[in-house]
Amino acid sequence: MRERLPMWLQARCGVEPRAVAAVGVVLVAAVGFAAQQYWSGRPQPVTAPAVVAPVSAPVSAPTPAPGAGGSRIVVDVSGKVRDPGIRRLPAGSRVEDALAAAGGVRPGTDTGGLNRARVLVDGEQVLVGAPAPPVPGASGPGAGPLSLGSATVDQLDGLPGVGPVLAQHIVDFRTARGGFRSVEDLRQVNGIGERRFADLRKLVRP
Repeated sequence: MRERLPMWLQARCGVEPRAVAAVGVVLVAAVGFAAQQYWSGRPQPVTAPAVVAPVSAPVSAPTPAPGAGGSRIVVDVSGKVRDPGIRRLPAGSRVEDALAAAGGVRPGTDTGGLNRARVLVDGEQVLVGAPAPPVPGASGPGAGPLSLGSATVDQLDGLPGVGPVLAQHIVDFRTARGGFRSVEDLRQVNGIGERRFADLRKLVRP
């Protein structure tokens, strides 16, 4: 170690072992410090921040207005009601709704034969306080054939061999065809065969 030192350093330090050792420690410390400064000063990789997509608020569907886009039916409310006439009601309405739309039934009117819970169909007539349909074999003043063009489901239900389902078929046929041109049209109604038509032909009129 001594021989490797410069001559001026050997002369200054008197080439004593302690001086040589001190100089060596200083040199080692200086090299280490320089290496540390170089390492800490080197460029550091920078990580780009993650891109967070904006959270959009949920879009709620618009609430449809009551009755918007709903189908409606047209019925004729006549007879003993306060305000008879044509009424436009939401599809699925019942006889009770038609009576309410016509101002209600007049006091003293017998509605025992009227099914208030029945669902209405487009184009039908709700006749309040009308006489009951003729009974087969009955005769007397005022008795006559039932009009297929204006009879309600309840009235048709009173005919022989006609229940509520067949009565509804007759009203549906009348609505689809715009009425009955003749009694013979009854043959085209679903559920009326020749035998049933023979029982009904004298009890009804177009």
